[in-house]
Amino acid sequence: MIEEGEHSEYAGWFHIHNFPVKVTGGKPNYDAFGFFADMPKLNTTNPEARKYLLDTAGYWLKEVGIDGWRLDVANEIDHTFWRDFRKLVKDINPEAFIIGEVWSDSMRWLNGDQFDSVMNYPLTSRLIEYLNNGDIDAGRFGGQLGNLLMRYPQQANEVLFNLLASHDTPRILTQLGGDPRKLKLATAFLFTFTGTPCIFYGDEIGLEGEGDPDCRKCMIWEEERQNRDLFESYQSLIRLRKAFPALQTGRFRILTANPQERVFVYERVDEDAHFVISLNPSEQPATLRLPLEDRFQDALNGEKLIPSEGQVVLDLAPYGYKILIKATDRPPALSQPAPTRGYDPDK
Repeated sequence: MIEEGEHSEYAGWFHIHNFPVKVTGGKPNYDAFGFFADMPKLNTTNPEARKYLLDTAGYWLKEVGIDGWRLDVANEIDHTFWRDFRKLVKDINPEAFIIGEVWSDSMRWLNGDQFDSVMNYPLTSRLIEYLNNGDIDAGRFGGQLGNLLMRYPQQANEVLFNLLASHDTPRILTQLGGDPRKLKLATAFLFTFTGTPCIFYGDEIGLEGEGDPDCRKCMIWEEERQNRDLFESYQSLIRLRKAFPALQTGRFRILTANPQERVFVYERVDEDAHFVISLNPSEQPATLRLPLEDRFQDALNGEKLIPSEGQVVLDLAPYGYKILIKATDRPPALSQPAPTRGYDPDK
């Protein structure tokens, strides 16, 4: 197209300001994503360009059988195109998952006519800020969560793509100052909060890295170079979430989020299970007195807590957490015992 200019059959496929096509001082005379000259924007209102893109999406679904699409910089594409894209995808496979990369409020894409989910970066930033900044108390963090949950209907909240880091950010362990205790705490929240938890490869074994391209370094496969304690804590949290629908779609309610305090307590509840999760993002240990009259036990190691005068006393180590479940006569749901050493926040 550069050679044939305005006479090229592809001239209408792009947003070209004038001819000839050129880049001057690093600035292209055509629209580009992020203003990068090597990433020109396609004109999705052009019938031929539109057909090419939709045919490509259909090919990968029908011929290769992919499970869905993660759509990069999705907010820079017009809504009409995404509506056509969704119709095509769902006609081929109604279960195919459509995730959009949108960094801000995404309600316009989550009305059931475009995406199934979006990358929940607003949650990511608030959680990291809460864990890193001792001046942010539990009351403020609870208010931020309430604000985020009120943005979308419940069915959207339940499938939001919750992540701690990605290929576009520094590694989560790096963002948390290299402290695995903080990462365990963040992961405990991720797997017990509303939404769909996502793990960026390598986070589970303590891979570190600054911004792109350092965050995209190769996976470390040698176990002797991995943080296996961290890895096992991920495994146990995954098993727990998979075993109990209450941690997936159960009701979420904040129980303790006091101003000028750091400890944050919430519950996840459905007809079959009742969880109480306590987080202590502080260098100081904390002792909680939770008004729990029923018998609860530690969901990860089975330790039973006996209430006294309608309260349960709970000790939390610095940057520690506890996941309690209401005790029942049902057999344990986890297929394997949780490794107790995976929950010592001092490791």
